Amino acid sequence: KIATGVPVQAEKYGAEIASKIEWVGIPVAPEFAPVSPSLQSELKRELGFNSRKKLVVITGGSQGSEHLNTATRAILERLLEDASVGLIAGRKYYDEMLELKDFEKWNRAKLDSDFRMWSFSPKMHEILGAADLVVSRAGATTISELAALEKPVILVPFEKLPGGHQAKNAELQKAGAVEVVSDAKMEEKPELLLSKIKELLDDDEKRAGLAFNLKKIAKSDASVRMMEIIMETKNRKRR
Repeated sequence: KIATGVPVQAEKYGAEIASKIEWVGIPVAPEFAPVSPSLQSELKRELGFNSRKKLVVITGGSQGSEHLNTATRAILERLLEDASVGLIAGRKYYDEMLELKDFEKWNRAKLDSDFRMWSFSPKMHEILGAADLVVSRAGATTISELAALEKPVILVPFEKLPGGHQAKNAELQKAGAVEVVSDAKMEEKPELLLSKIKELLDDDEKRAGLAFNLKKIAKSDASVRMMEIIMETKNRKRR
């Protein structure tokens, strides 16, 4: 058996190999699970945000995304008029974004503004769990985690990666599971990202539909199925 994390065109590999391919999905940590409205509000408060305001989390992953960071810098002031904002700037680019700390006000160890920035966090499930909307690169693992959390997502795929896998992942848009903003177009005009964010913040039904569809097409049982395949293979070898 050949287990894959994402769908592949099995016919490209010949009949014998194709018959062994199964799209299992990407196993994610158990803490990436749906949060109730009350838990979401609690997570917002723990992070220092106003629990009554919508929270947009923008993330380029552990290393960060220079283009997402640059776009956030350009639109942040206008975005804060409508929502709280959390930015995962990434370990690679955090120091370049320190000017945005001017928007992050603290008073006696309490967040006293609607913006907060991290380089990265070991508690990404809590930051993403608190979000009402996530803006993210289109890596397969991140998409799986967001699907497990049942979050509405705007993907900004990095089209220049070898193999174009992020662009392929963004095809989830055709299933009504995500919204997509082109990286190249966002780089040229960051307002396109701002417009898409505001559009979704104003449409609770659309956000709920995106989250539902992403969860529906994701392989939420990837860990279980992977273990089943391992045990099936082990048992066959014993015979």
